[in-house]
Order: sequence, then C-alpha cells, then structure tokens
Amino acid sequence: MTDRFLFWLAAIFALITAGLFVFQHWLQQTLGVHFEVLVGGNLVLALITLVSYTLNRKGIAAANPNVFVRSVYASTLTKLMLCVVGIAVYVVMNRSRLSKSTIFILMFLYFVYTVMETIHLYKASIKQKKS
Repeated sequence: MTDRFLFWLAAIFALITAGLFVFQHWLQQTLGVHFEVLVGGNLVLALITLVSYTLNRKGIAAANPNVFVRSVYASTLTKLMLCVVGIAVYVVMNRSRLSKSTIFILMFLYFVYTVMETIHLYKASIKQKKS
C-alpha cells in the first residue's frame, strides 16, 4: 500500500472516536445511544475496511481483471454481512433497551468508511491503468 489510505483510515477513525468522546454526554442524554457499542462498532468498521481495502488492492494488481471484480464482490458482501450480524447481535442482547439511534449512527459510520474506501480504490485503479 504505497498510497495514503492507511493514513486517511487512521485519521477518520481518530476523528470519529474523538467526536464520539466529545459528544458522549449529549449522545447518551438526548439520543439515548449506547456509547460503548458506538466506540466498538467504529473500531470494528475500521478494521473491516482495512481488510477489505487490502483484498481489493490485491485484486487491482492482478493480471486478470476478473480477480478484481471477484474481490470487490467478496469484500462488499463480507463487510455487509459482518455489519448485519453485528447489528443482529446488538438487537438480541439489548432487546429490552434497544436504541435505534445507535443503529442509525453505526449505519452512517459504515457509509463513511465505505465511501472513503471506494474513493481510494478508484484512485488506485486509475494509477494502475496509467502505469
């Protein structure tokens, strides 16, 4: 990974985590979110994004273009299924005190990490085509 993806991933993770800690009281009092779930979900999403990006970069470097397509499908499906399983576990464990705000914030974080990954993969594929 010669590009700056790792730097941007760490920066976005740090900004989101800092934002969660700064607005912790407001999030818990106003929206009723489960703060620990948000911080853990942020960490898991960052790690999943790192693994997904690594797999996709290997697909870009492959000589066969079908490898890239398969790696994108596999990483997207894996990331989505891991998030669905995580939300299902959260719902089952907190059935009596479920916070829909927590789930929506986690879905927003999934969107942020996915957009960042897609932008960097797009730039990497353009760079790969030029060389």
